[in-house]
Amino acid sequence: SRRVCLRRRRRLPCASPISRFPPLVGSTQTLSLEEMPTAAFLPSLLLLLADRSYATPTTIKLGLEWFLNPDHLPLVVALREGYFAEAGLDVQLLEPADHWEAEEEILAGRLDVAVTETLHLAQDAARGKPVIGFSRFLHTDGGVLFLGSSNISRPSDMCGRTISYPGSPGIGGPAIVQTMVEADGGSCDIASYGKHNGGFYHVKALQDKAAAVATLVFYNFEVIEAQQMGLRPGFFSLKEWGVPDFCQLVLFTTPQRLQALRPQLRQLVLAMRRATGLIKREPARAARIYEQHVKGSAAAAGTTNRSALAKVGAALSGAAAMVNPVAAMRRRKERKLEAAIFDATLAALPNDNSLSGAYFQGLMAWLVKTGQVDAQVGPELLPEGYWTNDIAL
Repeated sequence: SRRVCLRRRRRLPCASPISRFPPLVGSTQTLSLEEMPTAAFLPSLLLLLADRSYATPTTIKLGLEWFLNPDHLPLVVALREGYFAEAGLDVQLLEPADHWEAEEEILAGRLDVAVTETLHLAQDAARGKPVIGFSRFLHTDGGVLFLGSSNISRPSDMCGRTISYPGSPGIGGPAIVQTMVEADGGSCDIASYGKHNGGFYHVKALQDKAAAVATLVFYNFEVIEAQQMGLRPGFFSLKEWGVPDFCQLVLFTTPQRLQALRPQLRQLVLAMRRATGLIKREPARAARIYEQHVKGSAAAAGTTNRSALAKVGAALSGAAAMVNPVAAMRRRKERKLEAAIFDATLAALPNDNSLSGAYFQGLMAWLVKTGQVDAQVGPELLPEGYWTNDIAL
């Protein structure tokens, strides 16, 4: 392993500072005037004192959205490449016990920051939850997925069909589809839609014919998956059919934690921005970094019974693939799918981490119109109450 000097961007010698200077902070040694550093050494001494690598890093416990996946690539690269550490941060990537109640995890001190979508951020704010978003790091194309066998060719064809979506039988799925139908000039009774809760197994729900369409779909995942399976998927994009473009991942915290960690959160965003630059310039290197992190995370989690069983299962699967050509072919298809999803995700990483107040006003207006937010609360809720660009800009 090569030796690295932790001096951020400064090219200082790798010699230990203790060998060059007398003890400073916390030392019980008394120095005479003759033993004090000469004026020639003072500039270097000041650099060492200012170097954040000597300070105790600030721990930031960051809750992922559901589970580790390529959407979290800027976080993984910033962690593995040491960008967080260079910024004086000890960032811990965690899978929250309850994604829907991440702000409770923050209030309880189990998290400092969490990942969510702009849709959920606005909904939580309208429900009076203490949330504030401060940086966008993924913007994918979201919408409605259907298969070629569904006899759907335009949004108005979805009228009265069964919808698969997380949160069913809530109003969210029909609100999205109904907006698209109306944008296409159709007229439909919103009560006519069937509802199916297939979780995030969108493609499976369509394959099993449990539903004709699936929504809350990310193009870089489910559409790519259906394409790789040869299912002839069709896709209606939110932004093209009257629905606010809310398939964007953002970081959020509580107002209290934002004030307490403001400088550190700025450094967090800058480190992620630096990671995004590396990902776009060197995608093959980023893919290797992500793969190493996934393997490392799986190995670290191997002490639990659940992880141990998964590890044994993976080993058996690998052994079976060596003697079973069908298993080997399946694994090759899985690798091809993983590579396709990774490539599609690269295009969804924005350089701009900010979001406008007008965007959130439009999103909130749609939530009120479709009955997902209280009409007495939504119009009075200003975007600056739950989103700030002060950290990102």
